[in-house]
Amino acid sequence: MKVLILGSGVVGVTSAYYLARQGHEVTVVDRQPAPAMETSYGNAGQVSFGFSSPWAAPGIPQKAVKWMFQEHAPLKIQPRMDPTMARFMMKMFGNCNAERYAVNKERMVRIAEHSRACIDALRAETGIRYEDRQRGLLQLFRHDSQVEAVAKDMKVLEQCGVRHRLLGAEEIAGVEPALARVPGKFVGGLHLPDDQTGDCHLFTNRLADHCRERLGVEFRFNVDIQRIRRGNAGIEGVITSAGELTADAYVVCLGSYSPFLVKDLGIRLPIYPVKGYSLTVPVIDDGGAPQSTVMDETYKVAISRFDDRIRVGGTAELAGHDLSLPEKRRATIDMVVRDVFPEGGDVDRAEFWSGLRPMTPDSTPIVGATRYDNLWLNTGHGTLGWTMSCGSAQLLSDLMAAESPRIDPQGLDVSRYAA
Repeated sequence: MKVLILGSGVVGVTSAYYLARQGHEVTVVDRQPAPAMETSYGNAGQVSFGFSSPWAAPGIPQKAVKWMFQEHAPLKIQPRMDPTMARFMMKMFGNCNAERYAVNKERMVRIAEHSRACIDALRAETGIRYEDRQRGLLQLFRHDSQVEAVAKDMKVLEQCGVRHRLLGAEEIAGVEPALARVPGKFVGGLHLPDDQTGDCHLFTNRLADHCRERLGVEFRFNVDIQRIRRGNAGIEGVITSAGELTADAYVVCLGSYSPFLVKDLGIRLPIYPVKGYSLTVPVIDDGGAPQSTVMDETYKVAISRFDDRIRVGGTAELAGHDLSLPEKRRATIDMVVRDVFPEGGDVDRAEFWSGLRPMTPDSTPIVGATRYDNLWLNTGHGTLGWTMSCGSAQLLSDLMAAESPRIDPQGLDVSRYAA
């Protein structure tokens, strides 16, 4: 089967890998000059299978009001006349109850745990390296109330068989030795020993090279995707700046831009761009830097270790498709890395970046079929596209081949929004 994949971020390239391994003739199209140049470029670097949690959680609506008046708040909302943003927020707040949280958390962990097995197998098969580490993730708590609140997450982790351990304040430095240099800041942590880290941009580019050289995948860059053309028998082609491209099947992996492309087909994707920021900091003291990933639960900032760099990612900002870099948005992630690892890196020489995470109201990606037999979706991964990429791509390849999927796909496709 000839497959055309729209988008060359980490989700698009992993989709190409699994479909090409099945023997399909795969072409990937993107407007950028190379893979992973947008959201996959500078993300937090955490491959956090066990940490997969919905942003839509109990208490978030009340917290959102308080965060509006806090300097270092994890969620920022830019006031604007944007009915799409208003609808997204209403749907997201509708998921902020215990019942919906449990359902959405299970779906996310289901994909993420499958993704763990997939990326481990991919790494072994291809031999690619991407400044990766398999040393776990440590979620840090500054307040006792956060320790109490994590109990519900631990129950889901237990149900899904995810290894985890709740640590006291005196135990966290045993996982991340540099935290011994900042005593008294944290009351405890949740350690997920099987989580990983790595440079998503490097991973995506090296996997694209493997796909091109070993699996015959064609990549067409600098091509603007304009619209999808449908006919009586389904999707018949994609109109681009390079002319019309045709295939037997089409896969939309365009992140925050996916809704625009499928809207005229009568498909409504409740995906909204949630802007995030990152700093890439040169390491100056290995002993004062993280060894894997830590997540500061108070500020929702992740700090991950690459070879000689620290990647700091955080802030969820609702501001449309704006990619500007206001210095005031740098303040929170700058403050957190200086506070947690004050001697680890040279923050003054950090690279500042922003990207748009394609968030759904329930934080769960949209993977699977559409009303058109030859049009498929793999999008809406929010803050966890890097984490879920291999798992969702492998699931998609099973579904497209009409094979028995290796995980239950129920509740993951677009039909869950039909009501």
